[in-house]
Amino acid sequence: MQLAAIIVSLVLIAVGVALLGRAVAQFVRYFRLGAPVPAGTRTDEPVTRTVTVAKEFLGHTRMNKWGVVGVAHWFVAVGFFSLLLTIVNAIGQLFQADWLIPIIGDWLPWEIFVEFLGLMTTLGILALIVIRQLSKPGKAGRKSRFAGSNFRQAYFVEAVILIVGVCIMTLHALEGVQHGVDSYDAGYFASYPLVMAFQDLSLATVQNLTYFFAMLKIATSFIWMITVSLNIDMGVAWHRFLAFPNIWFKREASGDVALGALLPMVSDGKPIDFEDPGEDDQFGVSQVEHFSWKGLLDFSTCTECGRCQSQCPAWNTGKPLSPKLLIMALRDHSHAKAPYLLAGGGKTAEGEEKATEEQLKDVPAAALAEAERPLIGTLEENGVIDPDVLWSCTTCGACVEQCPVDIEHVDHIVDMRRYQVMIESSFPSEAGTMLKNLEKKGNPWGLAKKQRLAWTKEVDFEVPVVGKDIEDLTEVDYLYWVGCAGALEDRAKKTTKAFAELLHIAGVKFAIMGGDEACTGDSARRLGNEFLFQQLGQQNVEMLNMAFGEDSDDESTKKPKNKKRIVATCPHCFNTIANEYPQLGGEFEVIHHTQLLQHLIDEGKLVPVTPVEGLITYHDPCYLGRHNKVYTPPREIIAKVPGLRNEEMHRHKERGFCCGAGGARMWMEERIGKRINNERVDEALSLNPDIVSTACPFCLVMLTDSVNGKKNDGKAKESIQVVDVAQLLLESVKTPEEPADDGEPVSEPEPEPAK
Repeated sequence: MQLAAIIVSLVLIAVGVALLGRAVAQFVRYFRLGAPVPAGTRTDEPVTRTVTVAKEFLGHTRMNKWGVVGVAHWFVAVGFFSLLLTIVNAIGQLFQADWLIPIIGDWLPWEIFVEFLGLMTTLGILALIVIRQLSKPGKAGRKSRFAGSNFRQAYFVEAVILIVGVCIMTLHALEGVQHGVDSYDAGYFASYPLVMAFQDLSLATVQNLTYFFAMLKIATSFIWMITVSLNIDMGVAWHRFLAFPNIWFKREASGDVALGALLPMVSDGKPIDFEDPGEDDQFGVSQVEHFSWKGLLDFSTCTECGRCQSQCPAWNTGKPLSPKLLIMALRDHSHAKAPYLLAGGGKTAEGEEKATEEQLKDVPAAALAEAERPLIGTLEENGVIDPDVLWSCTTCGACVEQCPVDIEHVDHIVDMRRYQVMIESSFPSEAGTMLKNLEKKGNPWGLAKKQRLAWTKEVDFEVPVVGKDIEDLTEVDYLYWVGCAGALEDRAKKTTKAFAELLHIAGVKFAIMGGDEACTGDSARRLGNEFLFQQLGQQNVEMLNMAFGEDSDDESTKKPKNKKRIVATCPHCFNTIANEYPQLGGEFEVIHHTQLLQHLIDEGKLVPVTPVEGLITYHDPCYLGRHNKVYTPPREIIAKVPGLRNEEMHRHKERGFCCGAGGARMWMEERIGKRINNERVDEALSLNPDIVSTACPFCLVMLTDSVNGKKNDGKAKESIQVVDVAQLLLESVKTPEEPADDGEPVSEPEPEPAK
């Protein structure tokens, strides 16, 4: 037994280590196939990045949001690395059954450590196995986060961990027998029943059992190593190694997720100059090798856990997009195409082959066939990613927020969209109207500039306009960025007027840009039209800098520097100006209107006094919540309004469900599956609320459309309202009107609507 155990174990160790070394070398060559990233963007602040990795791993910051799953996974993950010395111990036991690691082998803290983590790793993997079985797609269908995952690979990995855990506990018990443990010992608090069971066995039998279980532990571990080394696209196994560099090289050194701003378009690791682009500049991604090396690392790191899929609004409403399946498809394609690329293969912009026949002669036929597949294409075209998958994304960020290994799904989706829009001119036809309107009129509805001021005629106080009523913004506290929807869409204009009136009541000096304001370019950028975003953005940045008194290079004539404070009611405008305009040279202090309103309430400048009766539920806008972490102010405003009873929907805050308008989906029709706004409204209506509130004009439109549709179908009560929190606050801040002599309230006549 001992000889067989030694031979089997040493052979497997030698083969496993050799193949692991080869696999690591393959990964290095494979990741180098990706495009470079701008210098310093993934390696800045190395100490902070290292601390971030430690926090995310030891704290399991994402996984622990999933309760039992997170705790069980923590013990499995930590046990894998911290119990590596037990393999050394097992190797020693092959040659001497009672061998212990020198110095610490019989140290009580070490024995307790091995006992505890060995037990918890075993229990942890058992819990994960049970959870996987209870969540199998056969029972839950698309609702299962494991739908589409590779179950055979997952079962193999789970079986390996379970066997190793059992071996650790058994070997520890056998150690106790051979080292004279004959009564309860703290170092064997869990395996003590096994120690007692082995006590009556002969020494030879105990030794043979030690050889066998040591061999089983080593063989299982190195069979796993051999298997994963031969399958470097096996993300469910490799994520335990690749997660560390993937988190270390994440976009934000601070540990923040890759949301908020989109990355600037780059070609060969350098930003593209849109005023004078180079002839060889690559616009977006049309081949898998156009992704950066970090993108290729992302794809290989995916562990197929499906947390992204379970939160995705597209997948949850019957659409073909699953962030998990998209990343898996890109991973499988990139690995299958790698031999062709490593041989020098690739296509020019004109579609010509870069490599010679001689270079490609030894490339496997499967890799050559994979190289011919279009990255974006229908099933008939044998495309890697179907166009319906690509255009289903709302860029809500739920996938990025949930991913435990920090994959940057939204960036990759937008990169593929950029090529489709800017080079192929291939995108949903409805979006074309929006783009033309942005180009010609500066707003997605194609309305005239003067229409942006129409709402100001519907309020009974003056709204100063920069360049007309005031010279510049040095005279006011805030520039109110109204946004296209806030100025031009009837439902959103109600929010605009309510917020402006609240500022007027609070005595806050503000002004607007009026007709000089143009769309921030959010929808254009997320659709993939980076060029149009750059045009609109540069125009707005120049206009804003001038309005804030920085329009002169001559220091003698330059106006006093003003705080560049902007308040926006639209989270998309808020996100773009705050997070993306710095890429264009625009540095502004931007807040959302709910943040300012909360501040004014706290200062006592706005006092909610009139009760607004009813049950309310609040919908988190994705670009306010997940993208910018603004969750508290809207809820605090609601809490200050007397009479309101707030109840959260099941999916809220970090797990809030999208309204369906983000990622330029506002301008595209939903033709597949259930409408996302209907799914969200159904969730709201399950609470039987009187009011559905939000803090975004896009959300307001989407939720109102759905609620009105359900009213018409008799599925929603007629009295239910969909309003912005600013409208609620205004209703409460205003005191009830005094009744006239005839008992009717005295009120001003409604102003005529602007024509």
